[in-house]
Amino acid sequence: MPDILAACLTASDTIELKDFGARLNNLGVSFAVCDAAGKVVFHCPPRTFESDPAHLAKAVRDCLRNFEKNKDKHGNRYLASVLVSSNGAKNHTGLVAVIDLGDRRDNLNSRQAVLLGQMLDLFAEKFVARRQSSEQMDMIGAELSQSYEELVLLYKISTNMEIVEPDANFLQMVCDSVTEIVNVEGIAILQEKMVNEQPRFVLVAGAGVIDIDSRMTALIYNRLREQIDAGKEALLDSEVDAPFKYNWPKHIRNIIVVPLCGKEKPGQNESSPADRLIGMLVAVNRLDKPDFDSTDVKLFTSVASQCAVFVENNRLFSDLKDLFIGSLKALTRSIDAKDRYTRGHSERVAFISKWIAQRLAQTEHLDEEQIHKIYLAGLLHDIGKIGIDEKVLCKTGRLTKCERTRLRMHPSIGANILGGIKQMRDIIPGVLCHHERVDGKGYPGALKDGQIPLMGKIVGMADCFDAMTSDRSYHDALSVDEAITEIEERLGTQFDRKIGEVFINSDIYHLWDLMQDGAMKTYGAEDFSHYGAVAVGTLIR
Repeated sequence: MPDILAACLTASDTIELKDFGARLNNLGVSFAVCDAAGKVVFHCPPRTFESDPAHLAKAVRDCLRNFEKNKDKHGNRYLASVLVSSNGAKNHTGLVAVIDLGDRRDNLNSRQAVLLGQMLDLFAEKFVARRQSSEQMDMIGAELSQSYEELVLLYKISTNMEIVEPDANFLQMVCDSVTEIVNVEGIAILQEKMVNEQPRFVLVAGAGVIDIDSRMTALIYNRLREQIDAGKEALLDSEVDAPFKYNWPKHIRNIIVVPLCGKEKPGQNESSPADRLIGMLVAVNRLDKPDFDSTDVKLFTSVASQCAVFVENNRLFSDLKDLFIGSLKALTRSIDAKDRYTRGHSERVAFISKWIAQRLAQTEHLDEEQIHKIYLAGLLHDIGKIGIDEKVLCKTGRLTKCERTRLRMHPSIGANILGGIKQMRDIIPGVLCHHERVDGKGYPGALKDGQIPLMGKIVGMADCFDAMTSDRSYHDALSVDEAITEIEERLGTQFDRKIGEVFINSDIYHLWDLMQDGAMKTYGAEDFSHYGAVAVGTLIR
């Protein structure tokens, strides 16, 4: 049986060598394969004699020396031919096939010896060709597998490009996904943001081990611009084929930096990509090969392009949300401004509605999107007053029956206004039903308890609390304690008992402090003026 002494031969190699060795054994000669140092890695001896390892090693050295000098490879007793040269396949320092003629040396004529030598050379050529073909197939398979993984990555990124997703969440998903197919020590995405009213590149996402402080960010930015201005599509630096172009921290062995470029602005035709930088994709230290290459540049550039599109679209979406909520607030303020007693009322009702909804969500199934919509319903609950005569709204004395009927139409008018906007239909229940009562004595539909939508009950509670605690033409403002007492007395008649108890049991005094000292705008360390834009996002996603 053949003796396998090293793991440098594949299963296919071994099968082929076994078959060839068996045929040579039938001719009474020995067959072996040795590495460049003369160590036997495969041996198929005949029954008649054993080959001397020292002589085999010498034959191997002679073969390699003569092969390199293009001389005759065949000796008197040993015939040898190179299977894998020292610069051939990976993980091999050279393999030589050797036929030991042994006792048959004196019985073979020169023609028979030449034929055996030619047989060995033909086998070697076939062996090398098969190995090369196999290696090429393996390489093609690996490239196809890599290409498939890259396509899956780009598809995954594109399908997750929902503009309602925060930048940081999406970009972190990108970093995590890239590291699944590209073996790097660290990867990061830097995005341009306003810091102290100045544009700055800040770290927004990353994976692995990567150290990027403000100094490193400045270095990367300046060097990337330099490479882009020189006509390069990315910054690629290492000392594999040449010294580093730039001085980097000691821990960096190789680095790639790809730009995230925004679209050209009107009037900036053919502007340089360097002038449209909105972010940078950075990766350091390729782990499974010496350096980043052109394939990596193409992949990272494709990923960066997807990220740039997402960031640009998200910015446009954010601007749209800001414009939308700004228009809504301007509209509600214009309505509140008709009466000096109701200025700021709509925004306070929106804030109180959100407060109640968040606390109700602790015990009831109420998700963030529903809370956003309740906030917007509170903001727009009085929009129907735009259709009410200002004389009726601002009248200080008792309203006539006709005037009262007219005023009570504002929920229906508001619902009709919003009904023409498809994205606003989910908040109509809060606008239409904020004056309904659980005892059925409300308006405009005289709905009873279970008929009144949750949104209407919450906004109605918020509306009444703000009205109670504000000066109005028809009454002076109540204290918080007095308002709480009023609410408690009306539970089960005007107000839903569960919602009323949730509100009363919340920290209403803290709520009141927030509303009085202006802290409502930064409630809970949150930019409350920005919250409206976030809430609007739930309507137009």
